[in-house]
Parts: sequence; C-alpha cells; structure tokens
Amino acid sequence: MDDQRPEHILVVDDDQGIRELVGDYLEQNGFRVSKAADGKQMNAVLATKSPVDLIVLDLMLPGEDGLSVFRRLRADIRPPIPVLMLTARSDDIDRIIGLELGADDYLTKPFVPRELVARIRAVLRRVHMLPPTVVAESTARTARFGEWRLDLLQRNLIDRNGVVTPLGGAEYGLLRLFLDHPQHVLSRDQLLSQLARREFEIEDRSIDLRVSRLRRRLGDHVRDPHYIRTVRNEGYVFAQPVSYDA
Repeated sequence: MDDQRPEHILVVDDDQGIRELVGDYLEQNGFRVSKAADGKQMNAVLATKSPVDLIVLDLMLPGEDGLSVFRRLRADIRPPIPVLMLTARSDDIDRIIGLELGADDYLTKPFVPRELVARIRAVLRRVHMLPPTVVAESTARTARFGEWRLDLLQRNLIDRNGVVTPLGGAEYGLLRLFLDHPQHVLSRDQLLSQLARREFEIEDRSIDLRVSRLRRRLGDHVRDPHYIRTVRNEGYVFAQPVSYDA
C-alpha cells in the first residue's frame, strides 16, 4: 500500500442504510470508501484503476449471494484482497464456510461501527506484516513448484505422475500462504495471524504440527527438506520458486 494515500475500503451490502452508516463512519476514521449494492457493482469498482485494500462483504446479497461472490474473488484476483464478512444469520454455517474458504474475519449484524473499524485495522495490520506476495495472473488456475502442481480452483495437489490428492481447508490454506510468499521467511506469529482467522483455538505448537504434516504431503525429507525449511529462531521458508499457469 502507498503510505501517502488513505486505505481504500469497499463496502458491499444491499442495505443502503448500512452502506451509508458504515461508509460515513469509515471516512470519519480516515479511510477512503467505495460502496456497492451487489456483486455487479462490486465488479465495477474493482475494474477501476484505484486499488482496493479491503472488502467488507455482506453474505445476504440479492442475486449472486455473498459466498459465491467471495469464491469468485478468491479464484479471480491475485494477490487476494482481504475480505471481512458481514452476516445477519443466527447459525454458523455460512460463517464457517466463509472462514474455511479464506475470509480474513467476520462480524455478525447488528454490530457496533467502532468494532468494525477495529477489526478492519487488525486485518490490514496482519496483511502488512507479511512480505510481498507473488502476483499471479488473474486467470491462473495452477501453481507450479518443484515436482508438484496445485489446482487453485479445485484445491487438489497433483504430483509429477498426475496423481491427484484433494487438500483440506487447513492444508490448502497453509500451502497457499507459503506459495504466496516463496523464499521469504515467515515467522510463527505471521503464520498464526493468517491461519487463526479461519480456525478456532489454534496454538503455537499446532503450526509446527501442520507444517510437519504438509512436509509429509509434499514428500519432504525431515533432515533435508526440499520445500519447507526451518529457519532457526525465525520460522519457516518455502525454498522453491513458484510459477502460475492459466
């Protein structure tokens, strides 16, 4: 982000009252705000040359629902734009699905605008603490690294013989985090801050366990890992270059 400009927040909600309330409050707190009533209007804002730093996305949108909009955002836009989801539903189904798909945070309606601002700032801090991401083409479907391919839409890991292995949400999220920041050291705190948004009760040692499981999935050797290496007292580094195919 350019430090000379205010961070640009896109509010996507079909309720005009909420759009105006949230937009006014964010502007009062130093943000630049764009507003959209649905996915179509959101697309129009994203098509402009003004980059969006974070999207506040209501799940209960008319036409294309919020989860569908979110899936499209994650499939089409690289590097990904942080998303904070809003939901008015009393059950947890959509929230859990959204977090599993990679949403950065959520807030249930009704909410206090001050809390929304605090959560937005927390998400942006987590994003800014990471090293620069690899910028893939928006049409990319596959990431390549070493002897592996990762299907970015189906979340399948494919080996050199074409054997397909579906990845769970946690495995996929951790691998994508490494692929987005290849050859940069990621601390445990950075990994925690990015993964905790999707899961509950995540603890420091669980990061080591998840990395160990991902190493086994990739066939890494314990003593001389080819993909994910430990940097003593710092964290982990994904040692392979990453390329993308349409």
